[in-house]
Amino acid sequence: MPAAASVSERRARLRSHIDSGKTLAALGATDALSAKLIEAHGFECVYIGSYATAASRFGLPDTGLLTLDELVAQARTLVNAVSVPVIADAEGGFNDPANMWRTVQAFEQAGVAAIHIEDHSGPGKHTDAPQTLRPLEEMAARIRAAVEARTGKDFLIVARSDANWVAGDLEDTIRRLAAYAEAGADLVFPTMVNPAQLAEVRRRVAKPAMIVDMPGATLADEERAGASIVLYYGFSTLVAFDALGRALSTFKMTRDANAVAGYRERVAAFEDFMGYREFAERARRHNAT
Repeated sequence: MPAAASVSERRARLRSHIDSGKTLAALGATDALSAKLIEAHGFECVYIGSYATAASRFGLPDTGLLTLDELVAQARTLVNAVSVPVIADAEGGFNDPANMWRTVQAFEQAGVAAIHIEDHSGPGKHTDAPQTLRPLEEMAARIRAAVEARTGKDFLIVARSDANWVAGDLEDTIRRLAAYAEAGADLVFPTMVNPAQLAEVRRRVAKPAMIVDMPGATLADEERAGASIVLYYGFSTLVAFDALGRALSTFKMTRDANAVAGYRERVAAFEDFMGYREFAERARRHNAT
């Protein structure tokens, strides 16, 4: 097995990418296998969020049920599977400012390169349930405490505001992100913005921007709008949901697993990718007499 890049190397690499002005596509993984596939296809970082973790690890909707320990455990699994930087979702930070050190410590020890902390405080972000935001001052204090708690500057703290998502209020989004930037955030993260809105955020808040991918836009469009990191948070989750659902429907209808594309004919490729051959070589070498 090739030696994995150290945690410090990965963190420095992510910061260097951002400092270069390059736009990174951070494809969302569901688990270690999808993270390895993302890396193998040449992507330079991996993302793990609460949306994918809730679905893949627990079969649940992302409605605020996950704990700090559950999100950290999933992030650690991905970090151990790849050599590229891993960006993780820290929800609202889980702790008040005085105890934010515990959240930062947990993700740092898991080996991730960056976390984002949001000002959304309501359950069920992907539902029509009532949504609320934390007061600006409280959220800024959380960001300030997170920055203070980290052990190295290359562990990136990203401040996310959902004001545009919750209330369609770009001015409040910018006001909030400016305060979070002043509190020390390395990047700001406005959700549910279009290219023109992102350009306005970039014009008025002097920090690199992370965004969720924009439906109908290409990565080139998002790059032109000024995004430093684009999270494709549901990529692996939704593609796997679609592909496995279609495969199961085919098998159910035909009662013939041979009719399912990619099943039997991909065994050798899958086992090569997973390292079965390297294991056999190690076993022969170490068992040689």
